[in-house]
Amino acid sequence: MLPDERRNFIYNHLHQHQAATINQLAKLMEVSHMTIRRDIQFMVDEGKVVAISGGVKLHDALKQELPYVEKAMLHHQHKQKIGQLATQLIEAGQVIYLDAGTTSFEVARQLAKRLNIVTVITNDFTICNFLMNMSHINLFHTGGQVDLRNRSCIGSSAANFLLTLNIDVAFISTSSWDITHGLSTPEEGKALVKKAIISASRRKILISDSSKYGKYGMFHICQLDELTDIICDDRLDPQAQQQIRDMKVKLHLASSTHESGGNHA
Repeated sequence: MLPDERRNFIYNHLHQHQAATINQLAKLMEVSHMTIRRDIQFMVDEGKVVAISGGVKLHDALKQELPYVEKAMLHHQHKQKIGQLATQLIEAGQVIYLDAGTTSFEVARQLAKRLNIVTVITNDFTICNFLMNMSHINLFHTGGQVDLRNRSCIGSSAANFLLTLNIDVAFISTSSWDITHGLSTPEEGKALVKKAIISASRRKILISDSSKYGKYGMFHICQLDELTDIICDDRLDPQAQQQIRDMKVKLHLASSTHESGGNHA
C-alpha cells in the first residue's frame, strides 16, 4: 500500500470509528507501528487528525470531506432511517430541495416509492439520475460548477439559480455541525449553495447522522436556530438534543433499532 493509500484508509476508518489505536491500524494494513506513526504525524501536520495516547482521532475542525462513494458506505442504516422519517414531512404538490449527499439520496429513494406528485430540485447528479424516470416527480437540477469528488454542483451559479425559487421544504446535508458553530463546511462553494437554500426555503430541515455532530469546517453556513427542523438518529448526544429543543427547533430522532417511527420534539 502506497503512503497516500494508507493515509486515505486511516482517514476513512476514523470517519467510521472516530478513533483508532496504532496497533489496530498496523494490523489492518499489515505494516509496522513505525510506518503508522509516520502516517499519523503527516496527517497531524495537515491538520486532519489529532494524535492521542497510543492512537489517533479525527480533528474537530474538518479539513476535507470523504469522496461520495466512501461516504455512501458509512452509517448507511442510520441514513435509511433518516430518509424514511424525512418523507413523512413532505406533502403532495410541494416543491422540495434535496441537497447533495448520501443521506439526501436516501430521501430520494423513499420519495420514489410514493405516488404523490412533487417537484424536486437538487444539485446532486446521483439523485437526479435516480429520479429521472419517476413520472410523479417534476425534476430540476441547479447546474453550476461540477464538484467531481461529490458528484454535485456548487458555487455561485448554482446558488444564484436557487435564489430565483420559492422552495417549500429543503433537506440540507452537512459534513459538520454543532451547537457553537452551527452548520459549516470545509468548502466555500458548498457554503454558497447551502446559504442560498436557507434563504429560498420556507421550511429548512437539516438531515444528518450523529457521527457528523461535534465537527466544524472553515466556512460558516448558519446557526442551528435558523433551521426549522433537524432529523438525526437517536445516538445524538443527549445534551445536544436538549440544547436543540431549547432553541425551539423541531428535533426528529430516527430510531437506531426499530424500522418505523421516530421521536419528535
